[in-house]
Amino acid sequence: MIMGQSTPIEQGGAGRLSDAGAPSARRVARCPICKAETVQDYRPFCSRRCADVDLARWLGGVYAIAGHADDDEDGDDAAAAGHGTPPGSDRNGEY
Repeated sequence: MIMGQSTPIEQGGAGRLSDAGAPSARRVARCPICKAETVQDYRPFCSRRCADVDLARWLGGVYAIAGHADDDEDGDDAAAAGHGTPPGSDRNGEY
């Protein structure tokens, strides 16, 4: 900084300057449950209550990841139905 040059705060600005030279607005994080401003201790929520509401929604099945009901994560049913070889076997059927 050059001596004698004032900073945006000294000029009466609210903080960082944008590319156009005007003060930029501070982005406020909002709680996904009630839309109130978040609190650091409970981020991304505003309170313990909203964090608990979100947890209850996950545990109750309100939130779900899209997929097929017949998807099998471990592949056991697919191997038994002839859609692959069992884990640990080779192409000749030897273990």
